[in-house]
Amino acid sequence: MNDIPLSYLFISLGVLIIISGYFSGSETGLMSLNRYRLKNLADKNHKGALLAQRLLETPERLIGLILLGNNLVNILASAIATIIGIRLLGDYGFIFSTIVLTFIILVFAEVTPKTIAALHPERFALPSSYLLSPLLKIFYPLVWLINLFTRLIFKILGISEKAKSHYDLSSEELRIVVNEAGTMIPHQHQQMLLSILDLEKVTVEDIMIPRNEITGININDEWQDIVHQLSDSQHTRLPVYNGDIDKITGLIHIRNALHLFHKEETSKDDLKKIIREPYFVPEGTPLNTQLLNFQREKRRIGLVVNEYGDIQGLVTLEDILEEIVGEFTTDPSALSKDIHLQEDGSYLIDGSTSVRELNRVLEWDLPTEGPKTLNGLILEYLETIPDPGTSLLIADYPLEIVQTTQNSVKTVLINPNWKHKSEETVDPNQH
Repeated sequence: MNDIPLSYLFISLGVLIIISGYFSGSETGLMSLNRYRLKNLADKNHKGALLAQRLLETPERLIGLILLGNNLVNILASAIATIIGIRLLGDYGFIFSTIVLTFIILVFAEVTPKTIAALHPERFALPSSYLLSPLLKIFYPLVWLINLFTRLIFKILGISEKAKSHYDLSSEELRIVVNEAGTMIPHQHQQMLLSILDLEKVTVEDIMIPRNEITGININDEWQDIVHQLSDSQHTRLPVYNGDIDKITGLIHIRNALHLFHKEETSKDDLKKIIREPYFVPEGTPLNTQLLNFQREKRRIGLVVNEYGDIQGLVTLEDILEEIVGEFTTDPSALSKDIHLQEDGSYLIDGSTSVRELNRVLEWDLPTEGPKTLNGLILEYLETIPDPGTSLLIADYPLEIVQTTQNSVKTVLINPNWKHKSEETVDPNQH
């Protein structure tokens, strides 16, 4: 060693530090790879991705190879640095060389390459896989021996090798992925994906048309009244009941009913022949489940029933789709048929409007736990039917009762501009 020129030793030391940095960066880069993006690249036959994916299938071998290479070059670098130190500074040169080499390895062979690899894992890991794959084959016997001893230590410590990391994403984790996708996913598509994830948290009760707003045909009405109702209906399908909405006999498609009118003589008996049996949906059914049920049953309308079989409301396929893509309307400036924007920026809202619709359309944050409608929210808060003119504050939103009936709140005025002006709010019990 004393015959080797110092310049060769310094060059060798520099090369070893670069190799050490390569192994350190490769480890961080490969372990930081997005497994789903890697799989996507591999499916496109990207050579580097295929090699990286194969290496990551046996992480214990990969780590064994990287640590083997890293430790070999670091030990060799330490030996060369010691020789250089002794030749330059005498017997105490090894102390100086140890301090300097430690600093150099930390900066140039550990921190810097690992940081770069963590920030740009694909740029570091995919090219590295071209070299690591043949190295794994060359040093496989030694890596296998190292892994054998590792497994023995696992067995002694009672650690199971089967407890491997899983990359299955929960719905909340998937939500974070979508939110952090940024410009990679258009904003509209991003909102749709998030809405799909929300379907399992929303039930048919949250979006159904309430019982008192269901439009249907009473088969006991006069035939001319039924014909007039069918002709003027704004809906494509209507429930048919016998005297009372709880006595549903089925559903009728308006198109099929209008075909009957081309005949010279039609009657209720002809109408009854085209009534399709009703489809009932238990309250509390999540929207994602109901969407699949609609698809399986080839249905577009379901009648929501409680545990006693009483009709609670009506849910349609369109209602569920609107939860994903937003309101279906021909007027882009329209908020909702039940929400009316006033000139002063306030909103005149129908009491039967669902709280979820208000939050979605107006981007508010009214409480959704409990009552489903604005009327129900107000009645639960006041525990009485308020008089017109009553003001109250719910979740920092000032509400003014405009119109009531004997058993419900009909119309409410909400001005979000007053939200943080507590001095203008009125006690709920003050009329």
